[in-house]
Amino acid sequence: MKMVVLDGYTLNPGDLTWESLKQIGDLKVYDRTDFNPKKVLETIGEAEVIFTNKVPIPKEVLTQAPNLKYIGVLATGYNIIDVEVARDLNIVVTNVPNYGTAAVAQFTMGLLLEMCHHIGDHNNAVKKGEWTKSLDFCFWNKPLIELAGKNLGIIGFGRIGQATAKIAQTFGLNILAYNRSKDFSLETSTCRYVELEELFEKSDIISLHCPLFESTEGIINKQNIAKMKDGVMIINTARGGLIVEEDLKEALNSGKVAGAAVDVVSSEPIQENNPLLKAKNCIITPHIAWAAKESRARLLQFVVDNLKAYLSGNPENVINA
Repeated sequence: MKMVVLDGYTLNPGDLTWESLKQIGDLKVYDRTDFNPKKVLETIGEAEVIFTNKVPIPKEVLTQAPNLKYIGVLATGYNIIDVEVARDLNIVVTNVPNYGTAAVAQFTMGLLLEMCHHIGDHNNAVKKGEWTKSLDFCFWNKPLIELAGKNLGIIGFGRIGQATAKIAQTFGLNILAYNRSKDFSLETSTCRYVELEELFEKSDIISLHCPLFESTEGIINKQNIAKMKDGVMIINTARGGLIVEEDLKEALNSGKVAGAAVDVVSSEPIQENNPLLKAKNCIITPHIAWAAKESRARLLQFVVDNLKAYLSGNPENVINA
């Protein structure tokens, strides 16, 4: 069986092994593949099985890859694939829905703590000699914020949202959760479901953990920011398209939003003209919340397990059944 990994570098830049997949079939691994459909088809060749993280697999590719039977997505999101056409062609598409929960929740709290304490900025200030020159035994150059008693609004209360809430509650935060479906058994004295309007009005911090759908695209926009508390903080470790970046920039520069921390942006890698690059008090990290080695190793094992399940006739995590 011929298998191709189209863009394996971000999952495995060399600190993991592809051996488990190699034991299943004839595997070729490409660090990257040009997104041009013609180039994608050339890379796929006669493969029956392909794996993709961010390389698009549109109708044009699906209909011209006659041997293709299975696509394994090296991630949770699968909007890069025309899943309806794949279904019509009897091509099974699987994803990995639960591999980075702990890593993303941990990273989310790391971003929040950085906004509250500016640890990196204070470390740099010390190394520039500012503490040495201080007249007092301590100094700070930005406001320091205590979390206990504040409200954390979480938009998207699935696995990652819930894991984030669990950590946040240990810091004394109260959770206001919004989700399309609700599991009321998760409610406690410090965690309850609310509608979006209440979340926007009462949250001191808002963290995004929802998928990018038509209903959620641009959910952080000028109109909704106007409903928020003055000095709110916003975190996004989900999808860049959830935020209207120009609107967030204006809110940051005006002070309406006290700080933002985003691990994802609308176009990645980030473009030089991205509005957030000119925003005050905005932390931007390069889409790494998911990328702890343990998380990537877990993802790779799920990818192997998905393929084995398909080959055994009992496919799992199929997104176009």
